Amino acid sequence: MELAGALKSLRGGGFVLLHDSEGREDEVDMVAAAGLVTPAHVAAMRTRAGGLVCLALDARMAGRLGLRYMHDMLRSALEGDALGVVMDAAPYGDRPSFSLSVNHRRTYTGITDTDRARTIGEFARLYGSADPRGRFAAEFRAPGHVPLLIANAALLSGRRGHTEMSVYLAQLAGLPPAAAICEMMDSQTHLALTADGARRVSREISAPFVDAGDLLEHAEVHGA
Repeated sequence: MELAGALKSLRGGGFVLLHDSEGREDEVDMVAAAGLVTPAHVAAMRTRAGGLVCLALDARMAGRLGLRYMHDMLRSALEGDALGVVMDAAPYGDRPSFSLSVNHRRTYTGITDTDRARTIGEFARLYGSADPRGRFAAEFRAPGHVPLLIANAALLSGRRGHTEMSVYLAQLAGLPPAAAICEMMDSQTHLALTADGARRVSREISAPFVDAGDLLEHAEVHGA
């Protein structure tokens, strides 16, 4: 079963290529377990995927850190006509999952493969901390170069985006529920890479391809 292979890949520090659905974004993201990310992972996402390298985290950790969705923060901060820039919902229907963008304090510019890998890896270590909020405040700075994405508290029951699916995959793999994700782009069409194109890449780099339907079927049986 492809899902079993995906969980094995995540546990081993490999990638999973994750497709949401034709009726949503119809995009494929490269996904890696946050706690196992190295500079080589970031380089691969940058060169083989090409989208925005983000860190998806579960709603429980977001609550412990005091993180909010960016659209809620903007509504609190902006006034008058400026509120028109705040996104209510994307064209495919969902509200965005973006929160703060951060750098770890031991990064330099924050954008290099090494710096982003450090930010992602150090964030994943918050899951083993007795005081994640204090450690987050002491060790991270915003704005930065790694956007944080907060998964819906109900995961796939509440939202069926790459944020929720990647967190769910990490959870199923028995890892901290946080994942580095990056959309796969096509430099020939200048659009998102098609699912068929991503399947070809999955064979080239030996990364399991998982469709949303596989996860939704599992979630219906086991809950998500």
